[in-house]
Amino acid sequence: MPSLPKENCLVEPEGKDTAPAVAWASLEIAQRHGEDAIIGFFPADHWIKEQTAYEQTLAAAIAYAQEQDAIVTLGIKPHGPATGYGYIEQGLLQREIDGLPVYQVTRFTEKPDRATAQTFVDSGKFSWNSGMFIFRAGVVLRELADHAPQLLTALKAQGAAAYPTLEKKSIDYVLMEKTQLAAVLPANFGWDDLGDWNALERLFPDPEANVDLANHVHLHSQGCIVYASDENQVIATIGLKDVVIVREGNVTLVVPKDHTQDIKGLLKQLQSQPEYENLL
Repeated sequence: MPSLPKENCLVEPEGKDTAPAVAWASLEIAQRHGEDAIIGFFPADHWIKEQTAYEQTLAAAIAYAQEQDAIVTLGIKPHGPATGYGYIEQGLLQREIDGLPVYQVTRFTEKPDRATAQTFVDSGKFSWNSGMFIFRAGVVLRELADHAPQLLTALKAQGAAAYPTLEKKSIDYVLMEKTQLAAVLPANFGWDDLGDWNALERLFPDPEANVDLANHVHLHSQGCIVYASDENQVIATIGLKDVVIVREGNVTLVVPKDHTQDIKGLLKQLQSQPEYENLL
């Protein structure tokens, strides 16, 4: 970041999810570099294992976006029926680029329940939605003009000043679930979404031990993920298994690893109760 020119940093005045971010950045890039400019959008909290394979996948996506009116998304091959990710169903094969297949998208599905996720994984036709997109600026702007004209009009007229009036919506909901130009490139470069506490265990696998990012003293505890923001605090456990423990300020979270996807629901519950406002 320090090496980037200040004028290349678009800072949102408030968070409104990904649709306004994609629209605003695309407008700015099209104005500066033309509608044929290739744009890539990448969530910042992802972990990529194999850099070379990742670059090859991006090169294939860029090549397809250059030659087709398409919004290419990178799909992640599921390694289980995760309920915390959206899913992409692949349709007809469009072409192969350097051995990597590109498919038409049949549909995007929001985070499913576990039974539905299992049917998706078993079919072999679904990828996890990584939230990574590659497209030409003009293509996405034309699609936004069709599917989200109010969003685009407001940002064209006011730029960042329009943010207080914008709805908080994701690009998946606003555009990707509606467009006919979506394509998916299933990826296999080693990927993880670090927004989940369980990701720590996936990055540091050891089934016989705990993942300790705290002063953790235990007797017969196994497979636990333990974190404390204050290195001087001590967390002591006895006989726990497959539990996440997070100590942050005056709040302690204790949750089984297979229920970490429910943390957002708990936060909403806390937000609805004024006496807990100082904890958030």
